[in-house]
Amino acid sequence: MNENNVVKELNEYLKGEYMGIHAYEHYIKNTQAQDIKAALQLIQQEHKQHALKIAERIQDLGGKAAEDNGFMGSVRESMMNLKGFPDTTEEILKGVVKGQQMGIRTTEDIVRGDLDSKSRQMVEENLAEDRSHIDQLNNLMHSY
Repeated sequence: MNENNVVKELNEYLKGEYMGIHAYEHYIKNTQAQDIKAALQLIQQEHKQHALKIAERIQDLGGKAAEDNGFMGSVRESMMNLKGFPDTTEEILKGVVKGQQMGIRTTEDIVRGDLDSKSRQMVEENLAEDRSHIDQLNNLMHSY
């Protein structure tokens, strides 16, 4: 297993985590319902923990961890800002679920790449939490 390839794959995943953290920031800012805001903040904190663990793993492998979501992530983020954010709580929750699902699909593609067993296990654990986030968000959506 080539450690440079592992670092590259983990950095791609890390950039996605940063993009998710930023997206949650926008949703939290635009959410008026305090219970939804608290749930989104908790999920965002878990994404921050994911990013921290992956950054540490990259460093342990001798690599340099990405510090932001990269150029393409910034372009996507700018496009989201131009479109504007949903107004209603239901639309916000639908947007968050859609983003979470996209992140999971992208991560699953990365996991198929060049990861060592320890890195793969870390990403798989993060994916399990991400899937539980979707369940949490769907449950919240049903209450609105």
